[in-house]
Amino acid sequence: MNRLMRILVMFDLPVKTKAQRRSAAQFRKFLVEDGYHMVQYSVYARVCNGRDSVEAHRRRIQLALPPTGFVRMLVITEKQYNAIELLVGKPTPYDKPQQFEQLMIF
Repeated sequence: MNRLMRILVMFDLPVKTKAQRRSAAQFRKFLVEDGYHMVQYSVYARVCNGRDSVEAHRRRIQLALPPTGFVRMLVITEKQYNAIELLVGKPTPYDKPQQFEQLMIF
């Protein structure tokens, strides 16, 4: 049985030069096109159906990495993700676990 997991990608990319801004924009565009949603600035998340899916996406991220900056990836279970406490602000539609469970059925 596969277990729903979340990949969190956190990054700090330089944007001082035109080339750096282009590289950072390309990386964010890759994340969005690959099914990630923005949790907050420079933090993106994606649901995966088990470890095999996580490993496939890890390889995809490694191919899309920008040449400079810092990119971190954290994998947690859906249960752990749902335990996140929102201290300030309002929940987004992405914070509702039912939405992703329905997406995984299709």
